[in-house]
Amino acid sequence: MPDRMKKAVNIALFVNLFLFVIKAIVGVISNSIAVISEALNSLTDIISSYAIKFAVDVSNKKPDSTHQFGHSAAQPIAAFIVSVFAFVVGINIVEESIKRIIEPQEVYAIPSVYIVLIATIFIKIVLNRYQRYIGKFFNSPAIKAAAVDSMNDVLASSIALLGVIGAGLGYRFIDGIAGILVAAFIFKTGWEVGKENIHYLMGHSGDKNFDSRIRGVSLSVKGVKGINDLRSHYVGDKFHVEIHIEVDKQISTFDSHEIGNNVRNELEKLNDVQKAFVHVDPV
Repeated sequence: MPDRMKKAVNIALFVNLFLFVIKAIVGVISNSIAVISEALNSLTDIISSYAIKFAVDVSNKKPDSTHQFGHSAAQPIAAFIVSVFAFVVGINIVEESIKRIIEPQEVYAIPSVYIVLIATIFIKIVLNRYQRYIGKFFNSPAIKAAAVDSMNDVLASSIALLGVIGAGLGYRFIDGIAGILVAAFIFKTGWEVGKENIHYLMGHSGDKNFDSRIRGVSLSVKGVKGINDLRSHYVGDKFHVEIHIEVDKQISTFDSHEIGNNVRNELEKLNDVQKAFVHVDPV
């Protein structure tokens, strides 16, 4: 794993562990379901961070006899598992929040609750910006998913803060409503992460822009007369490309083979292409 990716994962793990501990403590002291929901949200983040740490390590292993095209599927698998876990946690929070709305409980709006939630909002904004940069730089679906989760945490913590304020003003049922809204953001995270990574797991093909790039790179190789077929699909978080190029039928088999190799080499230089299979058609 590149050092910068490892650092990003470790920072996220430390931050989420710290936030879980302080939110769990003030959540229990204040008896606020909104804050307790936030603590559970941080717990899902801890599990996510461990899953991402493991997945990034596995995905960067070299190909072996049983995984001849590498281990890149580890990241989308981990991200998808995290999305499923988020849904399970969200359902439990909704269930408890509805009970709190039907039978409101006393919420103790102590100063530390406000401090923790405001600190969470600020920390998660900074973490989101950092994760977005690292995820984009290394094209890591797992870290990109973590960045989405961090931004949803900002919104969830804001809702929890409003719920505590409302409960502190005497509207105790608002705490339960805030708990449901926090759960909604957990669902949102699970949906967004799951939706993106299911494309990787199902071998989704590249879009029109991707196809155009592949065609452009291939046609730029000397000796390529045209392209008559192009297919692509995800293997893990990168593409495998199958392309048929047209070359002059008058040239030797050796020369046409070299042209095919040149096309393959150029395509595999692209960050989002893991493997290219080039078929040569004489015309």
